[in-house]
Parts: sequence; C-alpha cells; structure tokens
Amino acid sequence: MRTIRTRLLVGAAFLTVLTVLPVPGALAAGSSPAGRPVTEKDFNVKNFSARSITVDNKFLPLQPGRQFTLSGTTTAGTHEVVFTVTNVTKWVNHVRTVVLWDRDFQDGVLAEEELAFMAQDDQGNVWSLGEYPEQIDQATGARSAPRTWLAGKQGAHAGVLMRVNPQPNTSAYLQGEAPAVQFLDKARVAQVNQKVCVPVACYTGVLVVDEFDPTRQPADGHQIKYHAPGVGVVQIVGKGGIEQETLVLTKDRRLNPAEMQAATVRTLELDLHAYGVAPGVYRHTAFASVRPH
Repeated sequence: MRTIRTRLLVGAAFLTVLTVLPVPGALAAGSSPAGRPVTEKDFNVKNFSARSITVDNKFLPLQPGRQFTLSGTTTAGTHEVVFTVTNVTKWVNHVRTVVLWDRDFQDGVLAEEELAFMAQDDQGNVWSLGEYPEQIDQATGARSAPRTWLAGKQGAHAGVLMRVNPQPNTSAYLQGEAPAVQFLDKARVAQVNQKVCVPVACYTGVLVVDEFDPTRQPADGHQIKYHAPGVGVVQIVGKGGIEQETLVLTKDRRLNPAEMQAATVRTLELDLHAYGVAPGVYRHTAFASVRPH
C-alpha cells in the first residue's frame, strides 16, 4: 500500500466562506491562465505572495497548533498517524511554506517521522513543495531518508494538493513529482457533497479525492480520501492493490503552549538533521525558522 503522507491529511477550524463579486477580466477562482482548473503545470512562484503560509483552503486548512490522529488496522497490525501543523516555515523553491510534522506508528512503535512542506497560492490552491520522510530501522535505531524531495532540486516539481474549488468531472492533476526518488502522486475529484461518520464526528459536504501512482498500478492500488469542510482528511480507504487499509480520524485537538513549543523544537531538529541525512537535496536550502508574527 502507498505510504500515508501528512500533506494529505491535516486540517483546521471551520472557516467562514465569503462571497466575492468577480472583477471584470479576472480569472475564475482557482483556474489557470487558460481558464481550466489549475494543475501542476501552472506552478509559478509569482503566484505566491507573503500570505503563502496562510493556508485556509476550505478542504485542506492548515492552522498552526492543530493536531490530528488517524487510526486503523492492516494485516500487519495497527497503524496510527499523528499530524501536527507547526508554526515553523521553510523557503522551498522561492516559496515560503508551512512545515507539517508527521509521526507514523506501527503497532505503537514510531516507524517514521516526516516533515512536509506546503503553501497556498494567491487564488487559494494548496501546493506540495516537498517531503523529508525520516525512516527508523527498528533493529538498529538508524535513521535514513532515501525518499526526500524538494521542488526545484534534482528535477523535482511541486504539485497541487487541493484546488480552491474542486469539482467532479474535471482533469486529473499531479500532487508532486520527483524522478530521482521515483515519487509520483496523481489525483482526481471523485465525489462532492458526501456524508461521512468517524469516531470524532459526522461530517457533511465532504469532498472525495482519488489518489494514486499511475506508474505502480495495479499493485499499488488507490487511496480514496474524504475531506471534510474546515477539517481536512477524516477518512482514507484503500482500493485495489496488494494490501488495503482504512484509516479514520480518532482525535482532533489543539496543542497547548508547552506542546506547541515541543513540536517547534522537534521540527527544527528534524530540519537540521536533514542536512546530514539527505545532503544532496537539502544542500543550499535555507534553514527552517519559526513563523514570523
């Protein structure tokens, strides 16, 4: 089964959606210069202002201090992923990104820590600009990160995580591509206005997105992700492939100041560690820093 990654699962408090009158001659919200839904081909650093770290997309909001836990079981045992939206930022490919800290537990044991780098463009589309997944060898405790990628390094490209106005029957789009580490994620909108109940709550107006690696089918299968408005991903269902897994949202909480400080420290430690573990990708990148006030 494909790895569950932070960039697809986090969320924040419910947002109030404002209706804005269109400006004559302006692009439709979330559309490309050609008028079609935005895709990875439309990435341009000029589309990101100083607000790039204010990620308030309805279906993938990233509010610092929010922490989400998704839990499930597989044939190999229990699986739990804890996602924390930090107050740390990092410049990636000339865009200031929000840094997410992800911990992946297998049978209660930490198997991976990951940093994910996301930003929102001025139209409201959320982009993925890289990942630093630090794997832990359970026998030796050694750490490695062979699948690290950052947009603009080693031929890697940013991808669209969430369109500002996702609609069914629209084009598929890449969520990121890094040929050097054989990373490729693709997505398409499958359904809208669904209802989903998980241990935390029942949600309406849910967006369903089908995500997959087109180069690894049928063995890899698909991940069907359910995005609740104002929250983010609340359920993941594996379809096809060799192994399926369902994860559901079991905790949605806000960190207290001490917990937030600890998350900040750990995120900065992991970013610093990456320069030694993955120097080929991290070399010549700016250090992560605490979000400016």
